[in-house]
Amino acid sequence: MTIPFADYCCRVQEHIEKDYGIRVVTRDIPDPLTGDLNGAEIHVDFNLTSEQKLFLLGHLFGHTVQWNTEPDAFLIGQNYRPPVDEKLFPAVLAYEGEAAAYGLALMHEIGITDADQWFSNYTACDQRYLLHFYRTGDKGEFHEFWREHANLVEPKAIPKFVAKKRVFRMDGVVI
Repeated sequence: MTIPFADYCCRVQEHIEKDYGIRVVTRDIPDPLTGDLNGAEIHVDFNLTSEQKLFLLGHLFGHTVQWNTEPDAFLIGQNYRPPVDEKLFPAVLAYEGEAAAYGLALMHEIGITDADQWFSNYTACDQRYLLHFYRTGDKGEFHEFWREHANLVEPKAIPKFVAKKRVFRMDGVVI
């Protein structure tokens, strides 16, 4: 099955903007970052493929939910300079996993249910990539961390929230 990434990007972006009041901006994001957020806006790089953009919209929406509903989530999402203490990894993975769960729930809200395995694979790749970077400081090639058949992300109901603007994470790691 082929996933219609471009169509899904449009639908997800529209849902984020209309139903959650989160502005999505496509612009040049300085390398090596591909996106940013501030709690009220999601910015994605104009040079992303539709596949990358769809993942990032779901992923950054999930972090937006966290930042607006969990007081400590903003702190977990801040920049860590490698090497990062491995004791922090469980909290980082929980934070990333919950963002993915909200992102998948967002897609399900508008009837996108045929991309669960893809989104789960992408999430697992992103987490492996992030941990590798935190351990070594090496950015490497993202797709080197790709594996098929990752454990499925379980969608998590999106709580009601009011988006509050914070600072952008340009100093953070959204890679």
